[in-house]
Amino acid sequence: MQRNVRTPYGEIDLIASEGAGLVFVEVKTRTNLRYGLPETAVTARKLEHMVNSAQFYMVGHSELARQGWQIDVVAIYGRPGDAREHVDIHHFQNVAS
Repeated sequence: MQRNVRTPYGEIDLIASEGAGLVFVEVKTRTNLRYGLPETAVTARKLEHMVNSAQFYMVGHSELARQGWQIDVVAIYGRPGDAREHVDIHHFQNVAS
């Protein structure tokens, strides 16, 4: 697994392997709902940057050329690490085609 991978199109929060493919993960956290649910921060423009970043990464790693890949979003609501507060985590798989 890799974290905080920078590309010319933006940063990829996590890159993980799953089966025979790669998963590029965007993580969004909100401690309150003032700006909406965390997953609503992943706009069409952000998804476009994620797709471009994933494609850039794959081109730079030719040994992975035969692997499939997908983009997932992990949305976290609450304060991770605060034992007094409940934390909700939602995993949205394959959000960009």
